[in-house]
Amino acid sequence: MTDLFNEILATLSHNKLRTALTGFAVSWGIFLLIVLLSVSQGLVNGMEAMFAQRDYESMTISGGWAHKPYDGLSDNRKINLRDRDLAMLESKNGNVISSVSARVKSDSTTISTQKDYLTDGYVGVFPSQLHSEGGKLVSGRFINDSDLKSARKVIVINKENAEILYDKDPLGQQIKVGPLSFTVVGIYEHEWNKECYIPYTTARNMAGGTDRVNRIEVGLKNVKTLADGENAETGFRTTLGRAHRFDPTDDSAVWIWNRFNQHLTTSLAMNAIFIAVWVIGLLTMLSGIVGVSNIMFVSVRERTHEIGVRRAIGARPLSILKQIIVESVAITTIFGYIGIVAGLLVAGLINSIAEKEDWTFMKNAAIDISVAMQVTVVLIIAGAAAGLFPALKSLKIKPVEALRDE
Repeated sequence: MTDLFNEILATLSHNKLRTALTGFAVSWGIFLLIVLLSVSQGLVNGMEAMFAQRDYESMTISGGWAHKPYDGLSDNRKINLRDRDLAMLESKNGNVISSVSARVKSDSTTISTQKDYLTDGYVGVFPSQLHSEGGKLVSGRFINDSDLKSARKVIVINKENAEILYDKDPLGQQIKVGPLSFTVVGIYEHEWNKECYIPYTTARNMAGGTDRVNRIEVGLKNVKTLADGENAETGFRTTLGRAHRFDPTDDSAVWIWNRFNQHLTTSLAMNAIFIAVWVIGLLTMLSGIVGVSNIMFVSVRERTHEIGVRRAIGARPLSILKQIIVESVAITTIFGYIGIVAGLLVAGLINSIAEKEDWTFMKNAAIDISVAMQVTVVLIIAGAAAGLFPALKSLKIKPVEALRDE
């Protein structure tokens, strides 16, 4: 083992400039690979975290404008969704629907307390609405089934609005929604949404008899692929097209936000980025690996006489082959681990900055042990590949010719 170590040191020190440049290329390739992997993993984790806040196995359907003439009707017709569409969608598409809910909104109603008031109005929703929109409950509770059944006058407000409307804890306090008095039962927070939520049935009673809904939320089941998501969306358009008499191929008649397909598409894109990072890192490493192979070719040429002597006294070709490959692996690993350490330090720095600045698009950018193990395997394979051809060349040296070499 000591002899092997000394031979490696001799190989490294024989041409210091070539060794330094080659080592830098190997270290730089590994460094870039580690940093790019950490950033891409952080982006994937950030994307997954954002999707986890929402119910991505769902679709949102809103009314639009029919731009195609259909069934004797003219174009440019407004399509308004109705209460009855909920039951109809579920009955016609029950194989892919797990739940159906809706929301109605009033933009002009004043929300007020003795301290202050808001003019943003209210939204009547089902219990699934908060998770669907990516909100997070801070205190209290959200709208529940009992609220819907009894059409209770309860309300859930945004944390920032609560600070505007109250000087103390608003839970259990009264608040005016127009002329009616409601009880605050929950506080939530969201990046941009500040709507006030009340039970859907209560909002429907306050709507003055209209059965229009702003949008319909459809929970999905038995949907696994992009094709499944597209088929489900087509089925919803067909069902609504029959009910509202518009062409099912008219995409502007109803607007559908297909969260499921968006999630799958984004996940596929993130996986493609992750693969591209590996390819870029490995290609960058290739220049360093070529340099290591060049060093080993020079080393074999300079040790021709030594190899001839060893062959003449009975050394097996396998032992010479193993020695050259081990030296190559050792050289690649030494410089590779310099790149790993530097990459891990930078990855940790990026992760700490992301946490400090609370970047929502990047989470847990630090590299875990599994990735370090994968890079180690890449180093070993790369080192073996770099030494393979010089080692094979050494086996072609005939002992008699090698002994004459000076």
